[in-house]
Amino acid sequence: MHTDLDTFARRSARLDCDGLDFDSFRDAPLDPDALRCLRYMHDVESHTVCYLRDVLVTRAHRDPEITSFLTFWNYEEHWHGEAIARVLDAHAEPSGASRVAATRARLPRRDGLRPVAFQLASAATPHIVAVHLTWGAVNEWTTQAAYARLATLAGHPVLTELLRRIMRQEGRHIDFYASRARQRLDASPAARRLTRWALRRWWAPVGSGVMPASDVRFLAGYLFGGTDGAAAAARIDRRVDQLPGLAGLQLLAGATGAGVGRAGVGRAGVGGLPAPRTGTTGLAA
Repeated sequence: MHTDLDTFARRSARLDCDGLDFDSFRDAPLDPDALRCLRYMHDVESHTVCYLRDVLVTRAHRDPEITSFLTFWNYEEHWHGEAIARVLDAHAEPSGASRVAATRARLPRRDGLRPVAFQLASAATPHIVAVHLTWGAVNEWTTQAAYARLATLAGHPVLTELLRRIMRQEGRHIDFYASRARQRLDASPAARRLTRWALRRWWAPVGSGVMPASDVRFLAGYLFGGTDGAAAAARIDRRVDQLPGLAGLQLLAGATGAGVGRAGVGRAGVGGLPAPRTGTTGLAA
């Protein structure tokens, strides 16, 4: 385990954008649907540090292996957002710090209570870290699949190469999350029960707690609709099935079908752990 993390640490780096001709987007711009996806992806990648805030108030901060991984994970995700910002900038779209600030300004006031909710959840059960690691694996599988689908649908060679480089780093994130989740789920029936319940009750597509519901529905339909999109979603569900105690959840099938209308409304936990109920209006998001 420690050797694997050492290898990950040595390979962790700012995303390599050398040789990518971002100016090519000025002559051959992306279509509006692909741009809408990239705006979403930019905002979610740039929000990673806020997810990290919530995770570090849980028991996860006591595990030096997990905190080392999260440090590199957050660093790489930051540069994913910056690289996507360069594509948006080439289309004269708002990007970078000003766009990030606007996204965070839209968050509801109750977002400030999320660290308290996470800390309380962590105090209630030692298995909250298993939930986080499993949640991270599902989100990374979904993110990598979304990038692959966007590359196919957009058909722009520079974007395809950029997304390929991002996906390579996302693959290392998947390796850590999935392997550590499996270890914790294997070790504890209670961890399996809690994780299964949390995913069934709270999981929603990446970004659902940050982005407008209309954008969540659009992204799910655009990237995971149709025969090829449904096949990509089914592959993710099969990977979830292979984790101990999680067979049959069909998270992506629900989120990209009838469940997507609910997925964008009031769901928290994207990128981390679920927050508790807040009165009659739903969940902290």
